[in-house]
Amino acid sequence: MDNPAPMRIAIIGTSARSDHFYGPVLQALPDVELVSIWGRSAESARKLGESLRVPWYTDLDRLIRETSPQIGIVSVAYAANGQVGLMAVEHGLHVLLETPIAHKLSEADAIINAARSRGLKIEIAEQFHRRPLEQIKLKLIASGLFGRVHSSFSDFAGHGYHGISVMRSYLGFDARPVRVVGTVHEYPLIAYYSRLAGDTRPRNETQEHGLIEFEDGRLGIFHWTSVGYDSPLRWWRSSRFLAEKGMGITVGVWLEVQERLSLLAPDGEAPTFITLERRWERVDGGALAAMIAHTGNPDLPTVRWDNPFAPSRQGHGPQWHDDEIGVAGCIMSLVNAVRDGTEPSYGALQGRLDQELILAIRQSAAEGGRPVTLPLDPDAQRL
Repeated sequence: MDNPAPMRIAIIGTSARSDHFYGPVLQALPDVELVSIWGRSAESARKLGESLRVPWYTDLDRLIRETSPQIGIVSVAYAANGQVGLMAVEHGLHVLLETPIAHKLSEADAIINAARSRGLKIEIAEQFHRRPLEQIKLKLIASGLFGRVHSSFSDFAGHGYHGISVMRSYLGFDARPVRVVGTVHEYPLIAYYSRLAGDTRPRNETQEHGLIEFEDGRLGIFHWTSVGYDSPLRWWRSSRFLAEKGMGITVGVWLEVQERLSLLAPDGEAPTFITLERRWERVDGGALAAMIAHTGNPDLPTVRWDNPFAPSRQGHGPQWHDDEIGVAGCIMSLVNAVRDGTEPSYGALQGRLDQELILAIRQSAAEGGRPVTLPLDPDAQRL
């Protein structure tokens, strides 16, 4: 169809992200329509429905009958992801599931199997690798300029499955991990102001470190601290890859990051650094139009990633920040899969694997650093 009807979407759950994040993004996307809200309690559902100006329900059957959504975005309390995700699928909805897909792999398998038996699509709200800076790096790797990526690092680039996903993206999501060694330690910290808790007191941090070996001999390295999102003691952000023909490293203080991407100079004696450009709607600002890499390579001097959500008319569209662009990419991956009968670009199996790897790191640590061979027992749970 040249002009398909907007995809009808319901938000299943009343977490904070439902209101301040998913609702505004859905209402700004041109190809979707937010039609209803479901919540466990009447009060929370009513507040969210009134905030987003759509009908609200505590009965999912009635919501589906009266508002006819095709997709459900599951946005609930962290511990309820698997339970509510399965409920939405069993009610016949294609679903975008928040991370992790489920805490136990057996719960993830139940969701995947229920969707498969009903012919439904699942996408995971894993937006980190969809952010513009990550997208241009992935396009550069896909161009072949760097050759084969041998090893990949996530060094405080995101917690748990998020950081694992960033690390895996540089190797390619088709790379198969086979063995994991992990170590987890808890350390005391002095009193500091926590942005998330809103108070100042001493705290403990949990550091997680993992070494992941892949079937083809490549390597993934993961580091995270439990206070990485809210402590002035832990400001570092970095992801890296080491490749056959060059390397890339993100150097960051909080979210102020710089990308250092290099290839070999023609004389073979020095690095040649790639220049990344954010190209805006106007020379003085506006919405992000594209990320452009000026490579210095005469055979491929420019690599470009176009923002799929850039306004078609200058000034007539959202000026989203990188995380909103990433989440919109998750939503449209599912919308396009449902509309075209294809698979989402990331999908449930990738989300399950990211969760499996973080569980494997914790299992290895709990067993004194013993290497853990994949796949894990599907009943493995958070440790």
